[in-house]
Amino acid sequence: MESDRGIQSPRLVASDLDGTLLRSDGKLSARTVEAVRACESAGIAVVLATGRPPRWVHAIGDELGHDGVAVCANGALVYDLAARTVLRSHLLEPAVGAEIVHRLRHAFPGALFAVETVEHLGLEPGWETAWTPPPGTRFADALELVEVPMVKLLARVDGHDVEAALDRLGRELAGLAEVTWSGGKHLLELSAPGITKGVTLAEVAAGLGIAAAEAVAFGDMPNDLDMLRWAGRGLAVANAHEVVRAAADGVIGANDDDGVAAELESLLAVR
Repeated sequence: MESDRGIQSPRLVASDLDGTLLRSDGKLSARTVEAVRACESAGIAVVLATGRPPRWVHAIGDELGHDGVAVCANGALVYDLAARTVLRSHLLEPAVGAEIVHRLRHAFPGALFAVETVEHLGLEPGWETAWTPPPGTRFADALELVEVPMVKLLARVDGHDVEAALDRLGRELAGLAEVTWSGGKHLLELSAPGITKGVTLAEVAAGLGIAAAEAVAFGDMPNDLDMLRWAGRGLAVANAHEVVRAAADGVIGANDDDGVAAELESLLAVR
């Protein structure tokens, strides 16, 4: 879809990673690396905005040569990629986490939980991963895992439609937690109430003296919606979820076709 909310000289570019800046194989193309570096050389602030925890952003930041900040864990953290330090956090409190676990166990019997904290990952027994859990991972019942402030709480609702679960919990947990979905088949992600990529990106931009009208953002999944709505121009890649494409100001090429890189090249050419 086309929009008249165009920005010819943005001062900030924010991009989701998986399904957006990264190709489907999880890698950056040489074209994307060059486009991002060109933006930074032109004085445009680049912010990586992802559902990933910091440890899964290091290699991407290094490859981009990016020494700025990343908005991690759907807005729960602002992370300095060069210093590898958390600059700001919005955490889910233990009492709230316990209440959520009780409610989800009642609503979705058999649900499994994991937590991300600033210091470690926690997994319930039975939570299988396709990757080796990092050193320091805790393995315990969810009610033990939520005894410390959390970056985010993850709930796997196997056997249930994830979008229906998202809609239901978004209503039932309103004011208690922010519930979103970034593409896992049965995986919901819960953060502190009111915390989204868009909210935290707005904080980062304000610190740089940049207004929403001067920002362009790219995304593909429901956890990107608030960020796309905040930005002066919010763009969805062609492979984005249909809800995201409908809400965006425009649709660009797919992630596997270097859609973000092509858009950045166009912006730089105009600039």
